[in-house]
Amino acid sequence: MNYDDRISELQNDHDAPTVWQHLSTELLAAGESFDTHRCLFDAVYVDWDSAAGPAPAWLPSVTQIAAANVTTFMHERNLDSHEDQHRWSVDNRDDFWASTIDRLGIQFCEPFTAIVDPASDAETPRWLPGASLNIVDSCFAHASDSPAIIFQDVAGGPLARWSLAELEMLTNRVANGLVARGLQAGDAVAIDMPMTPETVAMYLGIIKMGGVVISIADSFAADEIATRLRLGKAKAIFTQDIIQRGAKRLPLYARVVEADAPPAIVIAAGDALQVELRPGDCPWHDFIGVNDQFESVPGLPGDAVNILFSSGTTGDPKAIPFTQTTPIKCAADAWYHHDIHPGDVLAWPTNLGWMMGPWLIFAALINRSAIALFPDSPVGTAFGKFVQAAGVTMLGVVPSLVRAWRESGCMEGLDWSKIRAFSSTGECSNADDMLYLMWLAEYKPVIEYCGGTEIGGGYITGTVVRPAAPATFNTLALGVDAVILDEAGQRCENGELFLIPPSIGLSNELLNRDHHEVYFSDTPNLANAGLLRRHGDQIERLSSGYFRAHGRVDDTMNLGGIKTSSAEVERVVGDLPEIVESAAIAVGGGPSQLVFYVIVQNDIAAGDLRQAMQTEIHQHLNPLFRISDVVITDTLPRTASNKVMRRVLRDQYEAGNR
Repeated sequence: MNYDDRISELQNDHDAPTVWQHLSTELLAAGESFDTHRCLFDAVYVDWDSAAGPAPAWLPSVTQIAAANVTTFMHERNLDSHEDQHRWSVDNRDDFWASTIDRLGIQFCEPFTAIVDPASDAETPRWLPGASLNIVDSCFAHASDSPAIIFQDVAGGPLARWSLAELEMLTNRVANGLVARGLQAGDAVAIDMPMTPETVAMYLGIIKMGGVVISIADSFAADEIATRLRLGKAKAIFTQDIIQRGAKRLPLYARVVEADAPPAIVIAAGDALQVELRPGDCPWHDFIGVNDQFESVPGLPGDAVNILFSSGTTGDPKAIPFTQTTPIKCAADAWYHHDIHPGDVLAWPTNLGWMMGPWLIFAALINRSAIALFPDSPVGTAFGKFVQAAGVTMLGVVPSLVRAWRESGCMEGLDWSKIRAFSSTGECSNADDMLYLMWLAEYKPVIEYCGGTEIGGGYITGTVVRPAAPATFNTLALGVDAVILDEAGQRCENGELFLIPPSIGLSNELLNRDHHEVYFSDTPNLANAGLLRRHGDQIERLSSGYFRAHGRVDDTMNLGGIKTSSAEVERVVGDLPEIVESAAIAVGGGPSQLVFYVIVQNDIAAGDLRQAMQTEIHQHLNPLFRISDVVITDTLPRTASNKVMRRVLRDQYEAGNR
């Protein structure tokens, strides 16, 4: 087919987005490569105003718009547009959250008397006064025979399924096992595990018995495990003997032991434990009893159920409590913005050490959907075949994962037609990579999703009732208000985003920092905006009304979807004798790449120094953090107060590598 002629023919009667919609369907039917799609996408949009942001690659149909959850919500409130819907959600906070809680079927032991206590303030609101609940009850409030988890025991193995009843029984056995070991409501129990069906039951079981989960990423080194155990005051820990990644056997229990962890309950990755346990540690099969009945322990809405960690720019990571109300935010974002319906299947390669692990559990189960869990790395074809076989309808990614898929081509030729939407978070996206991701599933929208652990979800996101333009957001999250300000504290189109509290999901406290100092101290005083809450992302509002993220305005970075800080990685390499001083920056228009500027005191090749630094990061921070480049320099740019200007280094590096 002469596609140039076809484009000209379609352009006679249609605008560019509609032309692309017609043409992409024909290209898919003809089995054309992505390179052909990319070339013709550019041809269709040759006159597109780039100032408006990337051109749309997916348009919602009339049928899709009518079936969307947000359309139901708009009709109920007699709202005419998505802008009206968002404004209503923040101007009518009580009505919005009351209707959301009812819509999600949140279960209460005692009802709330108000959405927010009028005696509390916007900085530290007290949500749902008068209520008592255990949020786990809301995960099991629908048909017990519906699918809860779809998984493989080994990559490429047969699919297995747990019903909601089976998950609840194991959850109850975990809760009974903890009580039998002397743990009680309010006690903290850590989980350092890959994401498995048993991990989900451990997580829910701890909360159901009134405990608090301490979330630890299974990739962390012993030093970082020890820090999180200390900050969370863990009294016990669930872990696994090893992690099997393809042919590799990675130690996990050994790292937990090195971290001097409290008594451990240890599950085997295979048929039997492959490690010898410390005195006082307990094998999973001895811990888990037969009693599968347990009455959940209710708590107050503001009680912590999970402690997660998010790095600041200095010192220990911030210890952030998820309360009983945070899962409401997770489930609400899934319903409104990811358009999750009963019977959907959600997959997101993650673990409990990243907020998307708890998010996935609550977003799926409260919305009467299933969780799809893959037992290995998601970088190869085996993961793609699992997505296909499990019938995944919403697939979450980090942009660096999509880039790896594109470079290898490992997901091409699979049938991902059941996917209705993707979601991307953790890093700034690259438009070409996101177009490729959409192509893999015959053009399905990517819901860009940006927020944070201290938000319990997103503040800026997408919706399936608007065209999807790769690597852009098309709405602020419902129930969350925000402004973009320049360095003078005035409204602008490209600057630092500040949240306007209150909103369910926003943290009220940090266990090891002054919450006011971190989020509210010295924030701009903007007329008619009320109290502003600092978040630290640079956001640009495009002329189309969409948004683009430009990363952090401070020294925090996202590496592979895990938030860390310049200070944290600099501290780890700082003991190397060759290094006088270092400055770590994250660069790249898509997934962040870690680059070091280093002042050295001995003659050493940059390659040798990079290897030594990588070893330190691997052993003492996180083996998933990879150094992209090391630049040896004589000086580092500084402010008048002697603070290293990492933003200047980022600009210098990116200018020199264009």
